[in-house]
Amino acid sequence: MFEGFETFDLPGDGATIHGVTGGSGPPLLLLHGNPQTHAMWHKVAPALAEHFTIVACDLRGYGKSSKPPSVADHANYSKRAMAADMVKVMEALGHTRFQIGAHDRGARVAHRLGLDWPDRVERMALLDIAPTREMYAHATDGFARDYWHWYFMIQPAPLPEQMMAADPDGFWIWKCARPPKRSLDVFAPKALEAYLEAFRDPETIRASCEDYRAAASIDIRHDDEDLGRKLDCPLLVLWAENGAIERHFDCMALWQERASDVRGHTLPGGHYLAEELPNDVADEFLAFFQT
Repeated sequence: MFEGFETFDLPGDGATIHGVTGGSGPPLLLLHGNPQTHAMWHKVAPALAEHFTIVACDLRGYGKSSKPPSVADHANYSKRAMAADMVKVMEALGHTRFQIGAHDRGARVAHRLGLDWPDRVERMALLDIAPTREMYAHATDGFARDYWHWYFMIQPAPLPEQMMAADPDGFWIWKCARPPKRSLDVFAPKALEAYLEAFRDPETIRASCEDYRAAASIDIRHDDEDLGRKLDCPLLVLWAENGAIERHFDCMALWQERASDVRGHTLPGGHYLAEELPNDVADEFLAFFQT
């Protein structure tokens, strides 16, 4: 799916990170969402690689990256820990300052990276999320129904892990393509098989639950400790016209609370924008990152 790209496995900050790199020009880090891998960028990366050196990684706990043991406070699956991985990987590849394009969980990692290492990030584009803390704080009945997995996956181990592992393909498909709002047609066959193969590993299931448990606990604590500090890099937010963010939140207003320089709008698709509308996403990224 990434013809002409090189694969790598590099040390992060307590995890080994798998990914691909290719293209030429200024460095652009691409981060995926749950329950996916770096494969989600396979339709967008070739166009971006004509202008940028692309680095697309599997987050710790996902894909072929390592999956550290669980700890009581979920700190090693915090977005701070995941962001530190990315800083280490980019340094190893020779990129001390870079831009970031990220989706879903990866966008939460990007947000934390921009707060903890502001000197590393030139610009950031985020797909179909609002800030984690604010989404929990402003949750409604409708949001909880759309984002039911947020509340399921944070239940104490091993309940959600056991339930998902009993039928990993079935759970993945129900979460990502349940009718009538979504379809498996969004995903290319090779990408879908990569996602399902990764999710069949019980360790991936465990790690993804840890990611969500961290989001509902230590990540919110880290946000509170920021004391209102905002991202200071230019931020582009794009969200799905047919998605839960549009239905339940004022995405721009929430990001304006968390960043100083924000622009954004909807795209006419669903949650998996990079796979459903790859040309639109590539065009938006190129226009923003080349400014």
